[in-house]
Amino acid sequence: MIPIGSLVPLTGPSAADGAEFRNGIILACEELNAKGGILGRRLQPIFMDTGRQDAEDVVHATARLIEEHNVHAIVNGYNIGPQNSEYELVADAGILYIHSNTLLQHHDTVSSDPDRYFGCFMADPAEYWYGQGFIKFISWLRDTGQWRPQSNRLAIISGSKPYSIVIANAMADAASQFGWSVAFGPKIVATPTNEWTGVIEEAKATKPAAIANTHFYASDLASFHNQFMAAPSNSLLYLQYGALHQSFLDLTGDRAKGVIVSAVIGLLRDKIGEGFAQRYLSRFGKGSTPEIGCQSYGSLNHFALAASLAGGSGGPGAFTQNRRVAQALLETPYRTVTGTICYHPTWQAAIPYPDHTNDPSLGMPHLFYQVQNLSKRLALVAPAPYNADKFVVPPWCMS
Repeated sequence: MIPIGSLVPLTGPSAADGAEFRNGIILACEELNAKGGILGRRLQPIFMDTGRQDAEDVVHATARLIEEHNVHAIVNGYNIGPQNSEYELVADAGILYIHSNTLLQHHDTVSSDPDRYFGCFMADPAEYWYGQGFIKFISWLRDTGQWRPQSNRLAIISGSKPYSIVIANAMADAASQFGWSVAFGPKIVATPTNEWTGVIEEAKATKPAAIANTHFYASDLASFHNQFMAAPSNSLLYLQYGALHQSFLDLTGDRAKGVIVSAVIGLLRDKIGEGFAQRYLSRFGKGSTPEIGCQSYGSLNHFALAASLAGGSGGPGAFTQNRRVAQALLETPYRTVTGTICYHPTWQAAIPYPDHTNDPSLGMPHLFYQVQNLSKRLALVAPAPYNADKFVVPPWCMS
């Protein structure tokens, strides 16, 4: 057996996502094992709860996976909070670590000492690309006549996590290049919180064409949206990432129709993505969210491919063999259910399309979804060639 560790927030504010990350690992292991595992060796997933996702919890969980379970790799979705502190244990052990933390800081850490951090990979683009991608998206809607904004003004609201602040600042920095003016914000709100009325009224007072909230907890965003809908303005509404989750829709219901949400790593609506979604929902039930579980699923499959090409994986201390696996990850773009994982040779993070590369075969698509029909999955409205659905002007906006 090959022990595969996974750092997942099964309790705390991101527990809903953590459950899906766990599901993705389970399904990947089951499918890989049914095909013979890695060169005939079956994979055994081992999960550690990261709870609050702060440095203490994540480092402790990482140490247990390495010291108690001798894992060959740690593969998971995101943990927001440790700020790469777990990298030190991974580097000391010489194992592979693949995550979706979506942090620009990953670039800085890996490039600062590529020999030490050879095994650290981020399977999605950094959060920075959310900001630029959002500005490009609303400009595309405007320029193609799909949406007629009431002004060129934007209102940007941010949560207090560094992740949210980086995204908000990236939006503000890119706005003027595309003819937009930031009339409100970025306004940082202490999060988590379920009270947004005051900041919503401040934002609406500027009569913005679009309001973006870069906080990412699903339940907090549901509160934000419900309070916005008490007296909605003629503004496109973008809610960061957490609105992808079924729990957001459960809390907002029909009021959510029209909301825009994006993911720099998300589930495609092509044959590969749809097949995965069917298998995922069949395995974990209709209340599960394949749009989230797809992250860890794709990462583990890519690791298994790279380890097979490298002649197998190694446990803690197997530096030479695990360097071969890392090199195979870098040299082997992998088309998965989220698009192509193609690691940048310096960042060791997935390259984004179309935000960094114009070649969809060499970049992970920054996907934009819209809530349109609650009886169906979210509509995928951008970018081409992955946009399976058309954007619809939100019902609270004047067309």
